[in-house]
Amino acid sequence: MTPRALKPFLATAHALADLSGSAIRPYFRKSMTVENKAGAGAFDPVTAADKAAERVIRKNLAELHPGHAILGEEYGGVLSINDFTWVIDPIDGTKAFITGLPLWGTLIGLAYGGQAVLGLMDQPFTGERVWSDGARSQWRQPDGRIKRMKTRACPRLEDAMLCTTSPDLLAEAELAAFNTLKARARLTRFGGDCYAYCLLAAGHIDLVVECGLKSHDVMALIPIIEQAGGRITTWDGERPEGGGRIVASGDPALHDAVLKRLQKAMR
Repeated sequence: MTPRALKPFLATAHALADLSGSAIRPYFRKSMTVENKAGAGAFDPVTAADKAAERVIRKNLAELHPGHAILGEEYGGVLSINDFTWVIDPIDGTKAFITGLPLWGTLIGLAYGGQAVLGLMDQPFTGERVWSDGARSQWRQPDGRIKRMKTRACPRLEDAMLCTTSPDLLAEAELAAFNTLKARARLTRFGGDCYAYCLLAAGHIDLVVECGLKSHDVMALIPIIEQAGGRITTWDGERPEGGGRIVASGDPALHDAVLKRLQKAMR
């Protein structure tokens, strides 16, 4: 879709980010109840902030675009393959949120026919916001200045800065495959959630490799990375809208090399 066609939807995404930010900020770095959505032996936290943010987004989307579908982390939904679907993660990085770390964000993505066409990441504590508009990606920095985002050249894994949220999220075979990259990369850092993908789009890191993602974890980030010049796919090289095993690279040549390594390691 063209930037002109996406313009009213981008305005909606910004308005939703303003509203959700107002719902989230009162909870950050405050005492709160944390529920566990996972079964025994696992920990998948959710807070009142997650729920409040998604509720306000859903309420306003229903008023602004009543014919559009909504898929959110906390209240479900279905990704439409025939029409517009807003894909929402009210707090991507809830574990960071509950520990007071600012490496989390609200993800607001728009898919058309099942493919990501627009994305926005809002960090309401720092005041940062990242978005795509159909042609380019931009970053509103803490001082309010808006900067165009562009990935950096890094064709060799040996020169790459690699991120993943946590090795604990990788199964045994996946962790072994990841470690083949880690052994060759210049630097590996853990943590970051959605924020790491935005750093990649801005040219600060080169590679993000993850597993077990859902559509709401990745939909908003796809246009941001692609319109900054990067690539994002599954480990098999397929479109990433459905989540799963995801690799994002700033340099297409690096992406090709990493896919070959991952696929060889998983055989």
